Amino acid sequence: MPKNRITTWLLLIVVAAVLAIVAILGFVQYMGATATPLHPDPKNVPSATDGTPSPKWVGAVEQGRQLARAGLVEQNLPGLSVAVGIDGEIVWAEGFGWANVANKVPVAPNMRFRIGHVSKVLTSAALGLLIDQGRIHLGDEIQKYVPTFPRKRWSVTLRELMAHTAGLKHYTGEYADVPSGHCDRASEGLQSFADDPLLFEPDTQSRYSTYGWVLLSAAVEAVAGEPFFTFMRTQILAPLGMTATVPDSPTQSIPDRVTFYFPRINLFGQNTAESVDYSCFAGAGAYLSTPSDLVRFGLAMTNGRLLQPATIRMLQTRQELASGKETGFGLGWTVETVPLLSSFTTALLWFCAISRSPFLSARMPSALLPLTSHTLVHF
Repeated sequence: MPKNRITTWLLLIVVAAVLAIVAILGFVQYMGATATPLHPDPKNVPSATDGTPSPKWVGAVEQGRQLARAGLVEQNLPGLSVAVGIDGEIVWAEGFGWANVANKVPVAPNMRFRIGHVSKVLTSAALGLLIDQGRIHLGDEIQKYVPTFPRKRWSVTLRELMAHTAGLKHYTGEYADVPSGHCDRASEGLQSFADDPLLFEPDTQSRYSTYGWVLLSAAVEAVAGEPFFTFMRTQILAPLGMTATVPDSPTQSIPDRVTFYFPRINLFGQNTAESVDYSCFAGAGAYLSTPSDLVRFGLAMTNGRLLQPATIRMLQTRQELASGKETGFGLGWTVETVPLLSSFTTALLWFCAISRSPFLSARMPSALLPLTSHTLVHF
């Protein structure tokens, strides 16, 4: 075949591929733009609250309600839930929209959402408690606590795992590398990644890793001498009154659990998220909770109720690589500077994202904790 004819065919193939991609993207954008709104009018979004806010906060709560309704409509979300704590108490908790679209069940403040990566800050608190008790040390190699975890080319410490600088991989897709099956103990979740090599020498790079926190959950379990979820319930959640925070389960009937959806209407209508067993994620992402429970946790992280103040500061301090470059991560926390109340404030951002992944919540929760006595959590 003449060279110029080959060139022509290659050009036609490339053009056809580009046109196909453009057509698909255009179709997706069109379908998203023309999808039937779940809540056409912000004023008519249903809501449910625990009670009437104090007269001191009525104006601020009303502004918050307007923002919540507007955000719900703008993103075409089924529902969301909000809680605010000030000076040690919850001053406002309210749900908006539908917990189940088909049955028109409204979101209430006591309803449980998947909190995904926010589970890591709860596990960070468990590690902080063991540090305060002198039962665990951040500079120790992980094999001191989890001897079954294979040694790698470089040693890995607890601090490096907590700071996302250890070099462990993160799961790579919606299904690939995700722990499968059921795990009664956190240590059983290691099989998905235990034999993988490190991606880099620890403390030379920073890379977010959920698997690092599965391994840390196994370390907590080993030191506690009991199943991870048992230790978390008795030593972290119960003392803080976080009675609504429980591990998710596809086989148990958990009261007040919302129905999970993808964040927007998909090409073929509303898409319900799949039922997945998260037990092997343990303290890396297995929990359900409510905004009110997470506010209780956030308030405890500001008033020293659970941990020593010095330990809290350590967990919430930006970590540095060996080069001296800051990573933006604390030890289980993300630390950012954000505009707040017309000024820039250092804040602790637990996690904020919208995910289309069926093994995470349709709308991932986020929690903003300014370094003051004010705590705000929203789903």
